[in-house]
Amino acid sequence: MSNIPRTAVVTGAASSKGIGMAVAERYARLGWAVVVLDLDSEKSAKVAAEIGSTHDVAAFGHAVDVADEASVDAAYRAVRDEVAAGNLPPVGALANIAGITSPVPFLETTRELWDKVMAVNATGTYLVTKAFLPDMLENGWGRIVNMSSVSAQRGGGVFGKVPYSAAKAAILGFTKALARELEDSGVTVNAVTPGAVDTNIRVGSTAETEAAITRDIPLGRTATTEEVAAVITFLSSEDASYLTGGTLDINGGSHLH
Repeated sequence: MSNIPRTAVVTGAASSKGIGMAVAERYARLGWAVVVLDLDSEKSAKVAAEIGSTHDVAAFGHAVDVADEASVDAAYRAVRDEVAAGNLPPVGALANIAGITSPVPFLETTRELWDKVMAVNATGTYLVTKAFLPDMLENGWGRIVNMSSVSAQRGGGVFGKVPYSAAKAAILGFTKALARELEDSGVTVNAVTPGAVDTNIRVGSTAETEAAITRDIPLGRTATTEEVAAVITFLSSEDASYLTGGTLDINGGSHLH
């Protein structure tokens, strides 16, 4: 990061074993101010306060349902007001981390489940990006990093099944198209595609499933949330200024192009 103070907005950042929290903490460790957005207002505020205190940076927490446009707009307005009041520097990075999985065989998938997985993963990325992008464009600088998955590239094979893979594949197309449209605006857009990561998203996974997943990874283990966070914060840095529309794999070699 440069010496210019900026704020990083992270969705899905209040879960203690999630990628989002690891990303928010790493931003703060690097000197960014941090906005923690998650479903639970009280927990978001608590996590933000803890991160801010630990790393001596400005931090703000607010509730958001990324699949609900009114909720996203309310969260954006709250952040905008904090910036206007001088409590936060301008937003320079957005990490769209919030997501849910769907470990259900295709023929058992309901329309309700399909819509929910699409809404949180794909539509949520669209709504949050649309809310925060104008301010980045006005400032002439910004970094957007979207959370996709190796499941989008290989058609599942990790934990989430068809709806999850389809939603995460949509994020890859969204990332490339938006990056091309923004051109030389100063705002870059990239995606990351983690493989198996040690998070709480794989609720219900069995020991046999976990063993099978690990056997398919050349490095012989799942990723830590910190390893994923390191790539996301790199993509948010000045050093990543010539990277846009890209997809960075974080899969331990489980999917090789």
